[in-house]
Amino acid sequence: MGQTPDYYAILGLLRDATPEEVKRAYVEAAQHLHPDKNQAPGETEIFLEVQQAYETLSNPKRRKAYDATLPKEETPESPILHEILYSRPHLVRLDEAQLMYVLVNLRARNEGQSLPVPPLNVCLVLDRSTSMKDAKMDLLKAAAIQFLRDLRAEDIFSVVAFSDRADVIIPASYQNDRLKLESRIRDIQARGATELFQGLQSGLNEVRRGRDARRVNQVILLTDGHTYGDEEACLNLAEQASREGIGISVMGIGTDWNDAFLDQMASRTGNTSRYIARPQDIQKLLAEKFHELTSVLAEEVTLEGALAEGVQVNYAFRTQPESGPLLFDKTTPLGAILRDTGLSVLFEFLVQPSALKEDRTLLLDGALKIAMAARPTPLSPIRIRIQTETADEPAVALPPPAILQALSRLTLYRMQERARDEAQAGEYDKATRSLKSLAVHLLEQGHRDLANTVLLEAENIQRKRTFSLSGEKEIKYATRALFMQEGEVPG
Repeated sequence: MGQTPDYYAILGLLRDATPEEVKRAYVEAAQHLHPDKNQAPGETEIFLEVQQAYETLSNPKRRKAYDATLPKEETPESPILHEILYSRPHLVRLDEAQLMYVLVNLRARNEGQSLPVPPLNVCLVLDRSTSMKDAKMDLLKAAAIQFLRDLRAEDIFSVVAFSDRADVIIPASYQNDRLKLESRIRDIQARGATELFQGLQSGLNEVRRGRDARRVNQVILLTDGHTYGDEEACLNLAEQASREGIGISVMGIGTDWNDAFLDQMASRTGNTSRYIARPQDIQKLLAEKFHELTSVLAEEVTLEGALAEGVQVNYAFRTQPESGPLLFDKTTPLGAILRDTGLSVLFEFLVQPSALKEDRTLLLDGALKIAMAARPTPLSPIRIRIQTETADEPAVALPPPAILQALSRLTLYRMQERARDEAQAGEYDKATRSLKSLAVHLLEQGHRDLANTVLLEAENIQRKRTFSLSGEKEIKYATRALFMQEGEVPG
């Protein structure tokens, strides 16, 4: 007699999944595996297993009978390891709110490293507005051509150029005639205004044409300007992309683009924005992105969970592989796990006295859902319960070194955030003091060049009552980059 198939594992569910979760998992799997979309060997058999799993688990009586046949639940060995670190051993029974910092780390188990590298499905969305003319446009086209040359035979590639309209320069396809495709890129001419929605929508449509759960599906947007009036539509597109398993990365060239908006858009898909100070660096940043995409082990990690009553998340920040703030919600895209770099997220929890009812305090009860293109079937979710002891007296132990390091760097990033907020509110003296304090901290940690940049910006605010466009972005992205230096001290 054959072994009973694990329908929960087939759909990527925990055994206590709700009927709504069962239905959602089936719909997601069916979209990826339906024979009309996928003709790969073995896919039809997997699709039939998914159908059988859903027919059983969606029927309460059949599910109850099926559950009775299952052995005692054991946590299957996942190719992904996870750990949870807390800033202190326990919370204290007090009549005031308390902060608890929690670092969630995910990395590949050794066996996971041997999984095949999934092919790419990438669209470059290039800003060709008038502000990109001449040398900047030439450098952008040269970088796009080099990206094309680096692609492997199994990768799907497309290019969209946009201004106040969007044109598909290279439709989503394999690169059979690269010389012809390079010629199409060279023919792109700068003209028109910047309407980001036009380019983003066309880019997503090209990725959708080649979308496959066995690929890393990504839009890479490069722009040098503001978009006006279509921000909400762009954010809605990013939400759609996230639901479809498509990532959106953003690279801003120069100083005139809206970094706060583009960060918000990218974070909806577990990505972030990057700052290209000089057009000459476009090719270097695109090459780094290509290396990252071809190093993906798990392309999408999502935290689904509920906070306990009396608990809120003040701040969530991914420290690696791409550092940047996250928008915490019931469903939070955390980003990707790379083969050589794990995924780490630092949470700041605010815990009210009303939450401290027992000897153990639950902060968040949820699960990590991990999408891996290298696996034909879903990975079982990882149950995650963030909870800690409750005591009458504070602990004397120091936080774990990993949390101390992350907090020291996050403090620097948040200090520049505070200075920006103060300047925007017209509180220029406060902004100046915040920047000077940031410079002191940077000097203490050996970051002299960045400290000097911060002090120059403090002087600029005192004189001109505003951040300079270059200084504002340079400080933001340089403090963010400190997370990636793993103990290095810049000159």
